[in-house]
Amino acid sequence: MVNRVIGRFAPSPTGPLHFGSLLAAISSYASAKHQGGLWRLRIDTIDPPREQAGAADSFISTLEAHGLHWDGDIVWQHQRIARYREVLAELIAKNLVYACDCSRSARAEAGVLDCLGPCRHGEHHPNASDAAWRLRSPATASTYHDRLHGELSELLSRSCGDAILWRRDDLPAYQLATVVDDHDMSISEVVRGTDLLDNTARQCHLADSLGWARPQFLHIPMLINSTGQKLSKQSHALALNNNHAAENVFLALQLLAQQPPAELRQAFIDEIITWAVAHWSESALPIGDIKQP
Repeated sequence: MVNRVIGRFAPSPTGPLHFGSLLAAISSYASAKHQGGLWRLRIDTIDPPREQAGAADSFISTLEAHGLHWDGDIVWQHQRIARYREVLAELIAKNLVYACDCSRSARAEAGVLDCLGPCRHGEHHPNASDAAWRLRSPATASTYHDRLHGELSELLSRSCGDAILWRRDDLPAYQLATVVDDHDMSISEVVRGTDLLDNTARQCHLADSLGWARPQFLHIPMLINSTGQKLSKQSHALALNNNHAAENVFLALQLLAQQPPAELRQAFIDEIITWAVAHWSESALPIGDIKQP
């Protein structure tokens, strides 16, 4: 396992997988497997109010139908709450986070991104059971490398402020759970859509704060519809049809500029996936958004 590439796909069960999800899944799978690595599946079940009944189970059947078979056991985030609390406690002990009970309306009225100030500076000590825990932003810009977009830099204090790691409703936030899981799963590369690019600097800062190695990042183009809107569960994107899995994967490879040969269109799904892994070309990926055909 030393130095072995380990990638992952980590959908949230807020709706079924759609074509945009398939682009991310195929890209992460093909990238890891092309390098002789492993591909793990994690289902991000940390936001019960937004989860759709049956969505997580549908992920499993959809990925299997599309020839994307994961290595090892599925990781379910709701089973890892104790681990997230453990890491939060470590951050509290190091004074890298602070409790904040500033309301959204008060922050909006004041025009601030995160805390009104007293919580951050220790002038006010909220009841921790009724507060969010925020990660202190660095004073300097956070820089990281994306394999498609190059060197990127972000001053978090101006772009998003002190990120929430633990929510006021006593649930771990996306940023904390993602970084902890990627570390514990030994994820070496994160291949996902550009819609998640703006999370990367925050996640790098958190990993740095914990003294953990960062994974490599590759953010693939986003799939948009005819009106320029991101294809997503929130925009009611259609669920993938498992009866057309081979056709779906062939089209996804075309959209990702992998140039699958025409004769592959009639092949079985496993043959298409095998071709995709063998011929995966990261350098061929388009930079801009991809229009849904």
